[in-house]
Amino acid sequence: MKKIIYPLIFIFLLLALSACSKQNKGNNNINDLYQDFSYKVEPETFDLTIITNGKNENVSKALDKMKVTNLKENSSATSWSYPEKGIDVVIKKEQNYLDINIKSTKGIDVKNEFTWPLVSGKNYTLPLGEGKYIPSDDKYFKEYLDNAELDPIESLSMSFFTSSNNDTAVVYIIKNIFNNKMTFNTKNDIEFQFEHAYPSITGEKSYGFRIYITKNTPVNIAKIYKNYIIEQGNFKTLEDKAKDNKNIKKLYGAIHIYLFNKTVISENDINWAVLKENIASPQVQWIKTLLTDKVEGGSEVIKALDDIQKQNYVDQYQKLLISQGLSQVLLLPDFYNPEIFTKKDKKIEDLINKGINNLNKVEIIELNKRALRLSIENGFKNDDDWSLDRNLDLLKSIHSDGIDRAWFGLDDWTQAFISPSMIKYANGQGFLIGPYDSYHSIHEPSKEKWNTAAFKDTSLYENSVITDENGDKISGFQNVGRKLNPVLSIPSVKQRVEYILNTGVKFNSWFIDCDATGEIYDDYSKNHITTKQQDLKARMERISYIRDEKNMVVGSEGGNDFAASTIAFAHGIELPSFSWMDEDMARNKDSQYYLGRYYSGNGGAPEKMTKEVPLKEKYKKIFLDNYYNIPLYKLVYNDSVITTYHWDWSTFKLKDEVQNRMLYEVLYNVPSLYHLDKFQWEKYKDKIISHYKIWSPFSRSVITKEMTDFKILSSNRLVQMTQYGNDIKVIANFSDENFEYNNDKIKAHSLIIYNKSEKIEYTP
Repeated sequence: MKKIIYPLIFIFLLLALSACSKQNKGNNNINDLYQDFSYKVEPETFDLTIITNGKNENVSKALDKMKVTNLKENSSATSWSYPEKGIDVVIKKEQNYLDINIKSTKGIDVKNEFTWPLVSGKNYTLPLGEGKYIPSDDKYFKEYLDNAELDPIESLSMSFFTSSNNDTAVVYIIKNIFNNKMTFNTKNDIEFQFEHAYPSITGEKSYGFRIYITKNTPVNIAKIYKNYIIEQGNFKTLEDKAKDNKNIKKLYGAIHIYLFNKTVISENDINWAVLKENIASPQVQWIKTLLTDKVEGGSEVIKALDDIQKQNYVDQYQKLLISQGLSQVLLLPDFYNPEIFTKKDKKIEDLINKGINNLNKVEIIELNKRALRLSIENGFKNDDDWSLDRNLDLLKSIHSDGIDRAWFGLDDWTQAFISPSMIKYANGQGFLIGPYDSYHSIHEPSKEKWNTAAFKDTSLYENSVITDENGDKISGFQNVGRKLNPVLSIPSVKQRVEYILNTGVKFNSWFIDCDATGEIYDDYSKNHITTKQQDLKARMERISYIRDEKNMVVGSEGGNDFAASTIAFAHGIELPSFSWMDEDMARNKDSQYYLGRYYSGNGGAPEKMTKEVPLKEKYKKIFLDNYYNIPLYKLVYNDSVITTYHWDWSTFKLKDEVQNRMLYEVLYNVPSLYHLDKFQWEKYKDKIISHYKIWSPFSRSVITKEMTDFKILSSNRLVQMTQYGNDIKVIANFSDENFEYNNDKIKAHSLIIYNKSEKIEYTP
């Protein structure tokens, strides 16, 4: 079949794109982004090539030959059919891009699939997390992507990819983000194919791309995509979001801190001599019963209680173990037994008069604490002061030592129930504070392994979970339980949020796990068929409910940009979770690379969050090496979504990478992320404060500005420059050698901030 060639002479209509130019205030003239081109296509193989500036850029390599019918061509469009595939193709010339639409004709309830394009280039620019530059012959990425199958809505932070063979980039914007797969072939150099499935349960029977031609720079690529997002009405700045919730401005210059403390009573709150004398008391015997029946590992605590009765001392390990055991039973709603705890004061009487079954969780903990203290005379400090050093005093120390902007995330809402005064203090000092929450997994009733997988409506486990095409119910996180259908979760979302807030705990932020990661599903359950489109819509609706009706500053895991206009912050874009890929990191406790157990011997931050570990070379290259890092996401969303690391990777987690992390945080305007309890704060506070004094003022100055430029300044790609607005630049040197820039020496592993006439040199 004869090849079809059409010259495309683009007329740039600036007036039509005025909305883009208003939001895109950088140094990139819109006329410089889009290149004129012509194209040639072979319908039998769908081989598509673009010619620009006299050079050929392959959009797709040839497929196997297919029968073609209904071939039509005119000055602005080409169309044809693949009757044996049940596929119609339309290529249409638009103002500054080639529009490609690939539609299934097999019927609305018939499954179909099609593969196109086959992409091959010398290098790729991919929005993997923040963004990656990937040479096609790179040995590390060849290994990483070998036979990999990526779902773009999960694996790509934004809905595009780019290939290049020279100075020109071919930008593919994915128009239908659902039911796609990118399959990589690394036998020679890296190549991949894009496959779309047309499920039988959805009426959406087309996919396709906008193809743009531009200079092969991260800035041009990102700005084309940003203009597209704005055109679609899907871009919203932080300042616009703050008009609806002024608390969003508290994120500006705020570091992100996860707090860990479920200690109701600490070892310092107990008079150990008196407790030893009362081991045989009815109260302690009741506690032993609860430890046996209600607490995992309770037998160890019981043994410690029996041992100290025989000893003339109590060692530190025993103190920690017993105080943690007491903390666990004090959380139980059936701790208070009026036949055991006979002493009362006005506070206890007031709580009892409300009706035990009418008490919220905060009140239950208050009742339990009071009852225990009164039952053993002089055995404990005033219960109002229990564990203050682990919660309220910690926040006071953080604030008094100079941290005035922070987002605090709690392991779950239980921490707030233990110490509502901590939440009140955080609000009073202008901090953001909120719980971790999730509606991703649901566990079998009465067998829940974590709070977020427990729901008051026990029918959900059988009636409201996701079923795959084969009729199997999809397993939950870590293959425990099942995945809850988001469309059917809304009543339970409202129920849980209302329950938490009705305790009087004054959260002003909320973190929802998974919703911005792209892990979405078609649900083939006969009673509640749900498409991926409906799944995603429901996820955004529950975020919007918490954000709008409860006035919360909402963040989520991941941060993939289908959620960008809905959330204010995200954890995972800058460094995703990847430990599950490696046996040593995830499970081999004898390995130096093992991240650690989700366990704390002192009730604080778990070992998994605080243990410093090295990283294998291949993971350093793929996930950390600034040779490959490019700020694609920041070039689009710096002034829209605040992004940091997945909580697996605090700033201090990876050995030998802390300094580079700190440089990265300034260069890319990324908040530090820490896991703190009183012990970790004392260990790291000097480093945290010194970095904060540089990063926070800088971030406040650029957070509402667009990242307007990015440049690689050295041949090894380890000296990089970012620009925010028209005036603020950062040059970071990640290499081991000093670098000269405009008569300034940028020392190895240091940076310079240029803000108009001001120059700040910083070596972490």
